[in-house]
Amino acid sequence: MSTQVEENKETAGKPAAKRPARPKKPNGQWKIDGREPLNKNEIDKAEDNGLNVRARIEETYSKEGFASIAEADLHGRFRWWGLYTQRKPGIDGGRTAKLEPHELEDEYFMMRIRTDGGKLSLEQLRTIAQISNDFARGSADLTDRQNIQLHWVEIENVPEIWRRLESVGMQTTEACGDVPRGFLGSPVAGIAADELIDPTSAIEEITRRYIGDPSLSNLPRKYKTAITGHPSQDVVHEINDCSFVAVDHPEHGIGYDLWVGGALSVVPRFAERLGAWVHPDQVVDVWLGVTEIFRDYGYRRLRNKARMKFLLADWGPEKLRDVLETEYLGYLLADGPPPPKPAVAGDHVGIHQQKDGKYYIGTTLVAGRASGTLLHQIADLAEQYGLDRIRLTPHQKILVLDVDEADVEKVVAGLDALGLSSRKDLFRRSVMACTGIEFCKLAIVETKQTAIDAVTRLEEKLADIDLPHPISLHLNGCPNSCARIQTADIGLKGQIVTTDDGEQVPGFQVHVGGGLASKDRDEAGLGRTVRGLKVTVDGLEEYVEKIVRRFLDGRSEDETFSQWAHRVDEEELK
Repeated sequence: MSTQVEENKETAGKPAAKRPARPKKPNGQWKIDGREPLNKNEIDKAEDNGLNVRARIEETYSKEGFASIAEADLHGRFRWWGLYTQRKPGIDGGRTAKLEPHELEDEYFMMRIRTDGGKLSLEQLRTIAQISNDFARGSADLTDRQNIQLHWVEIENVPEIWRRLESVGMQTTEACGDVPRGFLGSPVAGIAADELIDPTSAIEEITRRYIGDPSLSNLPRKYKTAITGHPSQDVVHEINDCSFVAVDHPEHGIGYDLWVGGALSVVPRFAERLGAWVHPDQVVDVWLGVTEIFRDYGYRRLRNKARMKFLLADWGPEKLRDVLETEYLGYLLADGPPPPKPAVAGDHVGIHQQKDGKYYIGTTLVAGRASGTLLHQIADLAEQYGLDRIRLTPHQKILVLDVDEADVEKVVAGLDALGLSSRKDLFRRSVMACTGIEFCKLAIVETKQTAIDAVTRLEEKLADIDLPHPISLHLNGCPNSCARIQTADIGLKGQIVTTDDGEQVPGFQVHVGGGLASKDRDEAGLGRTVRGLKVTVDGLEEYVEKIVRRFLDGRSEDETFSQWAHRVDEEELK
């Protein structure tokens, strides 16, 4: 008998030997795996803090021009100062994924200006307007994060833009990059008659102490914060990394409920409550602790897993709270109740009384598209009535504050003449759009003008109907969801679609029935993807009109669009 046969007899019936387990790859968590950088982004950040690039912009790049900019600065560290290269005109969406960044980009920049909490004085508004006209070809778009974005900015002009902004107390510091991005704050902080608490001091203290702090300027990825003291919960807290929502504790009084780990993009996930009540005096420390947890424990090996939502998904809220209290705060937080369902609409459109007896007027700017000229005109109108401040909202809206009762209708009429509506319009009030293919290197379709044209035509086509509540329409130029498509009544994700004739044209994948907590719904929920449905840009209005009329014909009493969209058969949504 051969040796092999003997060996086979001996091993017959015995379990096969287990293969040694492969060593687990490190996730790049600083407190667990050490600080060795595990990808190019982390290498670049380790070699030089992104904040340091400002000196090179001022001393070298602005003097020697675009061609002098080092690659790691251009495609990385510039973001720490609010700068991205913008898309070269004329490159269609079908080529977006096929070209390298340097083939897509132009020698111009998008510059993002922080307006933490959305506050602007008339002096600041006029300064931005003049910068827009002098250096950005009149561009000035309002984002859904209360920022203002300029386009066509040349590197030679960046130091002068910074000088002007900083002379009126504004900045672009950490407006982009792997840092604490601009803070969403209630746009009616300190003025609303029904406000529970004013979070302004917390936003200002965090901004003053930690924006531009090198100890927090190398996070695994972007990090977004929201804080509100208003019962409308007007800062989309469910989709931020760290949020504070005002709540009345039965024993401790007014404070904040803490939420962590929300974000959308291609893997959407809502934030979760940690069950902790935060005293107003604890907000700054708690924010710092959560941010440092992300810095120290966040995943850095894979860029697409480097958001707080992935850490929370693995840890769970109980562990994250325990680490926060034991390792970072050094004390326990009180348990607290969840915030109640929002009592009023959070976009603040319309006329509302302030706590001082004056009024604020919430106006709709379609898809966030503004201009330097329009910002000057708003400032002129405000000045005409002795007003000195406005607010931007997380819904691409503008609020004009401190209007005397006798002047309300005149200010409303003046805003309306500028194209800023304070009425409860069918779609104008609830449409949002990202930057789109006009300027964004990731985009596949045009969004801003598409949204503006769609709203105009839909309000004509549907002039005969009366909606029971606003229906939100969000347009995004790519899958990244900067316009929050998964949380819209009708969310449109840009892509190239094939027509019945076999032609490839710009269009959208459709999501329906999404939304965040509001007076019309109890809690956040993602939209339903309509399988197999692709809508071309040219067919957008026809589809929206059809689906809205079906909703009105088929809804049960008091049923919202979202409830109807999740209830009906898929064929009803096509």
